[in-house]
Amino acid sequence: MKTNLECMKETLAQERELQFPCFNNKMGLDLGLVLVRRCQETGSAMTIDITVCGQQVFHYSCDGTLPDNDARAKGKINVVNRLRHSSYYVRCCLEEEGTDIEARYHISAFEYRPYGGCFPLVVKNAGFIGTVTVSGLPQEEDHAFVVAGIREYLNSLK
Repeated sequence: MKTNLECMKETLAQERELQFPCFNNKMGLDLGLVLVRRCQETGSAMTIDITVCGQQVFHYSCDGTLPDNDARAKGKINVVNRLRHSSYYVRCCLEEEGTDIEARYHISAFEYRPYGGCFPLVVKNAGFIGTVTVSGLPQEEDHAFVVAGIREYLNSLK
């Protein structure tokens, strides 16, 4: 099992690596479909959300998900929009500090959910433009799932 510091280092490296050359709504659809296909292949019941500049460009809830998955996804999105790091990175930081999001940032743990599964959508030389989010598995698996999906999609662009 990784330490919180190892988790933080790894997720920061992923954030530097997994940046897009550009991004538009069609790319959001294509990325979303990659994530849906991966859900189908693994039999995972997940909610998938891609939001760009405040506009939801892709959202899909697999059979077996509940409205709770949407609520968790929204809470993760709030974390990434506010702190500009993956929700899993924020979780590892909070655990390393021995605190929670309410104590550290004075924000609601109900509205801001620092659990793995939301990743910042970043365009090289432009910066943060949105989020790619999944909800349905344990947080470490949600994080690994979204990272693998983004990596697969970026590799298909080469």
